[in-house]
Amino acid sequence: MNAPLLLNGEEAGAAALGALAQANYGHFTSLQVRGGAAQGLALHLRRLARGTVELFDATLDVEAVRAWMRQAAAAAGGDCSLRVTVFARGFDHRDPLRALGPDVLVAATAPATPPPHPLRLQARPFRRPVPHLKHVGTFPLFHHRRQARLAGYDDALFVLEEGPQARVAEGTVWNIGFWDGAGVVWPQAPALRGTGERLLQDGLEAAGVAQRWRPVRLEDLPALRGAFAINATGLQAVAAVGAVAWGTDAELQALLRGALARAPWEPL
Repeated sequence: MNAPLLLNGEEAGAAALGALAQANYGHFTSLQVRGGAAQGLALHLRRLARGTVELFDATLDVEAVRAWMRQAAAAAGGDCSLRVTVFARGFDHRDPLRALGPDVLVAATAPATPPPHPLRLQARPFRRPVPHLKHVGTFPLFHHRRQARLAGYDDALFVLEEGPQARVAEGTVWNIGFWDGAGVVWPQAPALRGTGERLLQDGLEAAGVAQRWRPVRLEDLPALRGAFAINATGLQAVAAVGAVAWGTDAELQALLRGALARAPWEPL
């Protein structure tokens, strides 16, 4: 794939990328594009618009952003992973109240799907800062993932505090849900609420599948029947959290995939 990296619709230069790398202040969304369309497009655009107001006190030109997304996806052949980052080249941490217009960086890379194997997770205490924003401060996410892999796991599951009563929050770059034998249990905790999670919840509701939102503690996991991870890339089964293991439930996976498939693919 030789797709461009677009800054405000033009090929991005090194200076612009350097400004983003050094200031590290901004927010983004990531999505999968197939045939020039994406699931949950309105959710992604809403996330970008709201984050821009909060971080920059500025209004985002959503239609322009959508056109740049369409441009990048077309250059990539219509199937790709898109990351749309909103930042400001003139941002200076010494004067964070300075009024600035937002810049938009659109990157198209190869299309992605979740790995086929179920995840084995290590519970690690961590609370995402400013959890309602998908901001560019991703260092702790990847640090905890690396530490989990060094310990022999696939990824990290973030929990609030330590010990068996620690509340489950989210994964590094995904949300987690549980199956109790009768419906889906979503953990209540400060976390980034993902677009994939929202689409799956809507699909489960349309399918008449019971859903509950409640605190889930590590000590509750043995009583649950299964777990799964969800983000904009798709679904992945969870095989274990620490010493708590679940068998592969093909029926559950089919139910979840069917619910997620209800979300329409919207042209960019």
